[in-house]
Order: sequence, then C-alpha cells, then structure tokens
Amino acid sequence: MFTNRQFLGELISECLAVMIIVLIGDSVAAMYTLYDPSPYKLSYWGVCIVWGLGVTIAIYITGSVSGTHANPAVTLALALYRGFSWRKVLPYCMAQVVGGMIGAMLVYTLYQPVIDHYNLAHHLDRATDGGAAGVFFTHPGEFVTPMHAFLDEIILTALLLFGIFAVTCEYNTQAPQANSSALIIGLLVASIGACAGYLEGWAINPARDFGPRLFCFLGGWKYSALPGPDSFWWVPIVGPLCGGVIGAGGYQFLVRPFIPRPATTASVVEVAVVSTPEQEDLLRMS
Repeated sequence: MFTNRQFLGELISECLAVMIIVLIGDSVAAMYTLYDPSPYKLSYWGVCIVWGLGVTIAIYITGSVSGTHANPAVTLALALYRGFSWRKVLPYCMAQVVGGMIGAMLVYTLYQPVIDHYNLAHHLDRATDGGAAGVFFTHPGEFVTPMHAFLDEIILTALLLFGIFAVTCEYNTQAPQANSSALIIGLLVASIGACAGYLEGWAINPARDFGPRLFCFLGGWKYSALPGPDSFWWVPIVGPLCGGVIGAGGYQFLVRPFIPRPATTASVVEVAVVSTPEQEDLLRMS
C-alpha cells in the first residue's frame, strides 16, 4: 500500500491540508493573543471566520486528491459509515498529525520574536507557565474542568460531523452543489467556534491540537504541552473521536434513511429479431 503512488499522494494531501488549517488558524490565534490591543479582541467573529476559511482553502487545494478529511474524527467516521478503507485510517491520521506539527512550526517561525516579547513582558516562561501556548493548542477556559471539556468536545464534534455528512450526502438535494460544499463546511467550523470557542478553544480535531502540542513539547514548552495542566492532552483527541462517531451515526441513521431517493428512468432497449413477414407487419404497426 505504501508503494502506491496514489496513496502516497493522498497522505501528502492530508498532511498539507492540516498544515494549511493550522498555519492560518494558529496565526490568527497569535494575532488575537500576542498583540495588545489586538485587532480581533472586539471582533471575535473574525477569528472564527479565518479558521473556517482555513478549512475551506484546504479543501479547495487538496480535495481532489484525498477528499480532505484533515481530521482523524472525519477519517474514522468515513471508515465506519461510508466505506473508507480501514487500512488507510491510521496512515491518514498520522499524516494529519504531521501536518499539524509542520503548520505549528511555520507559525512559530513567523511569530517567534513576538512570542518571546509577549512572555518577557508578562513574566511568563514556556515550560513552567505555558507562556503563549494558547497560540498553538487548546486548554479549558474559565470555569471549565477537563471532564466538562471532554463532554463539550463530544457535542461540538458531533455537530461538525453531522453537518459534514449532510453536506456531502449524495441524496440530500438541499446540500450545496458543485464545489460550494467547501465553503459551507468552513462556515460550519466558524459557527461552532463562534458559539462555543471560549469553552476550550473548540479543537474538534485531534490532529489540529495534538500536532501543534507535540511540536511545542519539542520546542520548549515541555510539560506545559504534554501532558499539559491537569493532563488535558487526551481531551482534544478522545472527545472529537467519540463525537465524530456519534454525529456521523446520527445523520446516517436518523436522517439519511428518510431522504426520498430520485426516481431512476430506465431506458429499455427492445431488440426484434424479424424472421417472418408477419412479424415485420406487427413491428411496423407497433
């Protein structure tokens, strides 16, 4: 399987997709976090839109190669409900995590001086205080415990997969046609962030969180990244995987069976073997 050129292209595509999402999304998180005053502090919807557009752009760039799962929760749900090959699930997920690491590395390359100044100005240390870690990966917001965040991630990712399965269902005549589904999926991601992003950063994607978290562990944040405060690292992985299965299953079993199927018009080709004058007369009269 790994020597197959097409499969290699799919893995590269998945890696690039997550890299693009993290590069765009974490960069806007840096703009939100590291600057005071930030252009986004009073316009949080802008942060959500940029994250959503990152997803849309990634789909338009890589969708023709791999379908742009760009999320292990999506890959797992497609394998469970839509016939995606189980042999590809783990390689896809690994490629997505690598893409998250590369995306975080590029964001760090862009913002490294600003990160250092921010931590110096606020007397923060990467390893002990997790200074500027929120640029790269998620953590619970105010009054949110890790277990509550786990429940949040299940609900939000279920909503995400429910929407993705609806938008991409071949029988759903209300779904956007042609190539506009990428924009709708991006808006869905933005909407989830706008309504619940402050809870714990709306990971809804294990690769989007764990890839940057792994990069930060290697880049000086150490235990602030892994396992993180209150050992939070597993929540943005397990929560979205569970939520994806639930949300996609909800669409498959609660909506899809009841969508009217279009009537198919069968073209009947009649072949007449004429062997007698009487049959010729009958054929002409018919």
